[in-house]
Amino acid sequence: MNAPASADKHLGSARRTVTLEIEAVRGLLERLDETFERACGIILAGDGRVVVTGMGKSGHIANKIAATLASTGTPAFYVHPAEASHGDLGMITGRDVVLALSNSGTTPEVLTIVPLIKRMGAGLIAMTGRPDSTLARLADVNLDVGVTAEACPLDLAPTSSTTVALVMGDALAIALLEARGFSAEDFAFSHPGGALGRKLLLRVNDIMHQGREIPRVPPRTRIREALLEMTAKGFGMTTITDDDGRLLGIFTDGDLRRALDRGIDFHVTPIAEFMTADCKTVTGDALAAHALHVLEEGKISSLVVVDEQRRPTGVIHLHDLLRAGIA
Repeated sequence: MNAPASADKHLGSARRTVTLEIEAVRGLLERLDETFERACGIILAGDGRVVVTGMGKSGHIANKIAATLASTGTPAFYVHPAEASHGDLGMITGRDVVLALSNSGTTPEVLTIVPLIKRMGAGLIAMTGRPDSTLARLADVNLDVGVTAEACPLDLAPTSSTTVALVMGDALAIALLEARGFSAEDFAFSHPGGALGRKLLLRVNDIMHQGREIPRVPPRTRIREALLEMTAKGFGMTTITDDDGRLLGIFTDGDLRRALDRGIDFHVTPIAEFMTADCKTVTGDALAAHALHVLEEGKISSLVVVDEQRRPTGVIHLHDLLRAGIA
């Protein structure tokens, strides 16, 4: 084994590797043709799943492609080709489409299961670096992911070839996503545990305070009594509602400061004289992320949640959004 390269060669090696892989991916553009369209058509026409398979490094890439497809609207999963020969082939049905990765197109474990895949009537899309290989010829369509050379200086370790295969898989997933009209909300449903999922799925009525937690007083209430309601509920504000329960306005800490500046008598002045009538509100079915935007834009800490008749149904505070991971 040769002595390790000196430190001044490390960056040169890294830059050469990146350059070679960029060139390999750029070369892929010239091979995106009607075969890619046919591959998309086969998957879109099917009513099953996409089963992605591959051995060794191609297997790792196949696993990632399956995950990307599944999270972007195309049901997919990975099957190890060797395990498929020992029972896992039962996971594949004639309604599925198999996407088989093999740079050489001659991987024995993959070729062993191809006749059985064809016999059950499943579609077969190959992703190989050799269009004249056995796998490419047996497939319904072959996506050419060949490279001139690997980034590995020995031209042995799969480097450029796996990068190109991964990019082709991403291109396939995104083309299918767009063809299906897959939306951001659809994406969120398959990512409920992530920050994006919370922002696109969580509604105001999922986290708002409601019922007796809502601070509420009639317009004739004296400011002194309204302050007691504000203190008891802890939102730094109270709603003012009419006899039918409709929102007339809110009274906040800011309104309190303005009343103090005018030297009013808290014991006799009704709260309606100092309430903010044109207050910001949201509906319960609004996204929590939208509520956060309203709070930030208005530089306020609480929002009243109202129904179609403008009756308060809840209150949402900035801290609620923080706890929910929205802010």
